Amino acid sequence: VQLVESGGGLVQAGGSLRLSCVASGRTFSSYAMGWFRQAPGKEREFVAGIGVVTASTTYADSVKGRFTISRDNANNTVYLQMNTLKPEDTAVYYCARGRRPWAALAGNDYDYWGQGTQVTVSS
Repeated sequence: VQLVESGGGLVQAGGSLRLSCVASGRTFSSYAMGWFRQAPGKEREFVAGIGVVTASTTYADSVKGRFTISRDNANNTVYLQMNTLKPEDTAVYYCARGRRPWAALAGNDYDYWGQGTQVTVSS
C-alpha cells in the first residue's frame, strides 16, 4: 500500500488549503483513514479520521469546526479541507491507513503512512 499526499503549501492566516491523499491497492474502502501532523520540535498529533461504514468522522479539538475530512472510495482518495488556517497549523501533514474500519486517534492504530506534505501558515 502506498499513500501519496499533495496540496500543501504556503498560505496566509485565515486562508484555506485542501490536502489530498491517494492510496494504491483495491481495499481502500475497507479501512479507516486519518490525517496527522507534526510541527518542528513537537510530537506527531492526530488531526482527523474517517471511518468506513457510515463514513463517520472525528477531529482533534484544535481543528474542529475548521477542518473537514472526507473520502472518495471510487478514486481511493481521502481529503482534508482546511479553512480559517492559523499559524499554529503549520506542520508536515501525513495521511495514514487505519488498521480497523473505524477511525482511531492513536498513531499505533494506523499501519501505512504517506511521506507528508508541508503546510505553512504565515501570520
